[in-house]
Amino acid sequence: MNIIEPLIKIALVLLINLTTVAYLVYAERRVSAFIQNRVGPNRVGPMGLLQPVADIVKLFFKEDIVPTAANKFVHSLAPLISLIVALSTFAVIPFGNTIHLFGHDFKLMIADVNVGLLYLLALSSLGVYGITLSGWSSNNKYSLLGGLRSSAQMISYELSMGLSIIGVLMISSSLQLDKIVVHQGNYLMGFIPKWNIFLQPLGCITFVVAYFAETNRLPFDLPEAEPELVGGYHTEYSGMKFGLFFLAEYANMITASAVITTLYLGGWQFPFIENFGFSPLAVSLLQVAAFGVKIALVLLFFIIVRWTIPRFRYDQLMNIGWKVMLPLAILNIIITGFFILL
Repeated sequence: MNIIEPLIKIALVLLINLTTVAYLVYAERRVSAFIQNRVGPNRVGPMGLLQPVADIVKLFFKEDIVPTAANKFVHSLAPLISLIVALSTFAVIPFGNTIHLFGHDFKLMIADVNVGLLYLLALSSLGVYGITLSGWSSNNKYSLLGGLRSSAQMISYELSMGLSIIGVLMISSSLQLDKIVVHQGNYLMGFIPKWNIFLQPLGCITFVVAYFAETNRLPFDLPEAEPELVGGYHTEYSGMKFGLFFLAEYANMITASAVITTLYLGGWQFPFIENFGFSPLAVSLLQVAAFGVKIALVLLFFIIVRWTIPRFRYDQLMNIGWKVMLPLAILNIIITGFFILL
């Protein structure tokens, strides 16, 4: 039973994540079409709902081209590193409290580790290796510039991201993500959920902006800036290797949304659910549904930002990271410590 339970959880999380990735691409195309007053995908299947399936089939059958002078082993390994890191991060995120089935209580998270926050920071910093190695191994100047940009961007924003969540650590007194969620279960003034977005607004803003840079999403997608670098780090990728990078980017978006939800939006907490008299099983299912809805809203925010805000110049990106984000993250720690002392 000790082996079967985590295997079932891993299989379910992978299945849901990969399905969500496929239809997240579809959602992004539809939302971007709406913003730009276009129609969007509407040919394959009803309302274009089978477009992601057609895209996956197309990528599988496209020719895999590797440059003659490339380091072939590292060139093939890089997209796998990006994808594995993106999917592994979800292991410590609680997507519910507990559920009672078949006479047993099951914790709704894959790995209940007591250093969940450190695990998140460690894996998020590893993701840059896939991009940097892909840029170096392609033996292409545009790819190399994209990889170098990604590593510099990671150093600039990883520091701010780590410092911004110290405030959450200070008020919850735990590195365990499920305990951080439980700490957000009470109410302020009796009716406002005690979510960290209300207790740590400055830390939340800093963390979200830093995660945009971590996931290489607009306005921080400088490693693949098409007008400057053709395609950046994945210029020399085609077929399913390019598909793996695409998959990793959207898997990172889902993971980022889940982390933001867990740390700042109450995780699986469903406000006032205790007042409705639901059965324990119904409460567990509603909490999982609440977690899913929060992730969907954060993903929608990611998509809207991409199609609303223009890309920063590289010097602007560095200035924001070192001269704005870092001082704000340190200021948030000072303010949090001041209020805890009071």
